[in-house]
Amino acid sequence: MSRTTDAVDLTAIVTAAIEKHGRRPDAFIPILLEIDEQYGYVPGEAIRLVRKSVNRPEEQVMVSEGQLYGLASFYDMLATEKTGRHVVRFCESAPCHVQGGRELWKALQETLNLKAGETDTNSRFTLKTVSCLGVCGVGPVLLIDDDLYGNVTPEQLNDILARYE
Repeated sequence: MSRTTDAVDLTAIVTAAIEKHGRRPDAFIPILLEIDEQYGYVPGEAIRLVRKSVNRPEEQVMVSEGQLYGLASFYDMLATEKTGRHVVRFCESAPCHVQGGRELWKALQETLNLKAGETDTNSRFTLKTVSCLGVCGVGPVLLIDDDLYGNVTPEQLNDILARYE
């Protein structure tokens, strides 16, 4: 998945996401996920647009910007700041750690020349850590965009990252 905000109409993305998923509270996360996928992240303006569109006093559905921001910032799969074209998520769970995760993490930071939460200068990669990706049996694990890599060794990094040129 390549993320971009070039010439993209945020209002149209928000409107389409709300039409697709509905205005119910259980649709808030799918709406935010849709915005993140289409726009590349969930900016504050999108949160304001969602709040205005989903608040319906007649149906007693009221949500604040703070509540929506809380949802968007809580989930690792959502970004509230602009990210690189490719997001690299490194699993830092205990099983991944004991299966070589520490060495892989060091190699990943050195290869990308990034620390957790940073984006490289050409906006190619953003590096993030996550608590668990739920595939402990194949650790250490990387998730790049929607692509999962298990049993990753430092020696494999260059070949894996080259796929995202």
